Amino acid sequence: MTVRQAYEIFDLGFLSAVEGAPEGWRTTLDKLEREVARIQSSQGRSIVHATFSLQRIYDASPAQVFRALSDKAAKARWFEGGDGYTSLEREMDVRPGGRERLRGRWASGVVSTFDAVYFDVVPNERLIYAYEMHLDDRKISVSLATMELQPEGAGTKLVVTEQGSFLDGYDDAGSRERGTGFLLDRLCASLQG
Repeated sequence: MTVRQAYEIFDLGFLSAVEGAPEGWRTTLDKLEREVARIQSSQGRSIVHATFSLQRIYDASPAQVFRALSDKAAKARWFEGGDGYTSLEREMDVRPGGRERLRGRWASGVVSTFDAVYFDVVPNERLIYAYEMHLDDRKISVSLATMELQPEGAGTKLVVTEQGSFLDGYDDAGSRERGTGFLLDRLCASLQG
């Protein structure tokens, strides 16, 4: 690999940034070399684990929040990608052994698939499920998610805990946690609307 970089300097104050570029490229390419060696040594297979927990308090009863989490029509109002996302398939059967599947196409053309199996369902109290995520035909993760609903005054505290296994070089870099936070905020808006 050869890196060539050209600069047109308009402000001499930025000259030090240009002078540091070779060292920056050297460290970046060293990291790339280590990553390639790691992938080759594992024949392209790798796994990275991540855990997060998020909390939200909603001005709605546990029964209302549970319905928004477990009813197909109610969940469709908040559980999707947002702008630039087109839903292609949505199935939902919330019971132990039941499945949920959501496929959609992003503006970039990439199709994401959320494919879940429910293991524990206690109405108005908790949901526990495992799910796979795919981008096009590539499985990028397998996760275990727990949603706990607790009365909080006249409302509900929702605690979402997720343990994810990110597969074969997929670098989540915190995007699953941010995406879950985005969805929980959409859930709030759907409960108010």
